[in-house]
Amino acid sequence: MTDTEIKQLLEGAHTVAMVGASDKPDRDSYGVMEYLIANGYHVIPVNPMVEAIQGERSYPSLAAIPEKVDIVDIFRRSDAVGPIVDEAIAIGAPAVWMQLEIVNEPAAEAARRAGVQVVMDRCMKIEHRRLIGSNEK
Repeated sequence: MTDTEIKQLLEGAHTVAMVGASDKPDRDSYGVMEYLIANGYHVIPVNPMVEAIQGERSYPSLAAIPEKVDIVDIFRRSDAVGPIVDEAIAIGAPAVWMQLEIVNEPAAEAARRAGVQVVMDRCMKIEHRRLIGSNEK
């Protein structure tokens, strides 16, 4: 996706489901979640091992989330992405975002064929800060 398309995606999104979110402050997903919340996003953690992260209820799967999701942000190994993308397609998510160093071309192609926007090997926090700016103090 181009910078313009990514900026439009970020500006149009409100709800982000973060697959692989962690309750450990030293993990990248924790910092990205914190940043996204500070910048106005509703972030829903998807992690079956914890009940809540940063005050947000955690869900065991994308299918368990009871509301519309704008972006599925994936913090899992590249080889684990396929089923997550399949689930994102099944819930009607308009976009999937694979974080830095997460690349899965077959999953990305499946998403594109289903009409889902794909961002791959990029950090949502870095791209948001670069293209839109930050509310961080």
